Amino acid sequence: MTITDIIYSRRTIKSFKADPISMEQISKWLQASTMAPNHKMTEPWEVYLVGPETRAALNHKANFFNAPVVMAVLSKHGSTEVEKAENALATACFVQNFNLIAWEEGVGTFWSSVGNAQKNREILGVQDEYDVIGVFGVGYPEEISTPKDRTSIEEKIKHLP
Repeated sequence: MTITDIIYSRRTIKSFKADPISMEQISKWLQASTMAPNHKMTEPWEVYLVGPETRAALNHKANFFNAPVVMAVLSKHGSTEVEKAENALATACFVQNFNLIAWEEGVGTFWSSVGNAQKNREILGVQDEYDVIGVFGVGYPEEISTPKDRTSIEEKIKHLP
C-alpha cells in the first residue's frame, strides 16, 4: 500500500474487534510517530496508556467503541503562546503519523476530545502545563465506514498576487 492509498482509505473507527494489540506494536508505532515535524525539536508530546480503572472513570459514552487499547496524547505548553500553538500542531502531526502507520497494519483509531473536560483531566492526572490533544481508542476495525464526500481542494485554494 502506498502512503496515498493509506491516506485515502483511513477511517475513524466506531466498532472495534476484541483482538488484542501488543504493547510492542503500539510502542513501535509511537516511536515512528516521533518523526513528526516539530518546531525547534521541542518533541512536546506525552502519551498516557489508559488502564481499565482510568478508562471506567472517564465514563466515555460509547466506551471508546470497545477498543482494546485506549491512550491519551498530550502536548506540553511552550514558554510563549506561539510555542504553545506550535507544540499542539506538532502533536497533531504526531497523532496523524500514528493513525497512518497503524492503519497500514490494519489497525484503526477513534479520536475523542473527552480528555479536555476538567474532570477528565483530573482523572488522567494531566498537569496544568499540558493540553490534551485527544483520547484515542485503538484496535482492529469490526466495521469500516464508507468515506464521506470532501469539498474539492480547488474550492479551498486562493491564488495571491
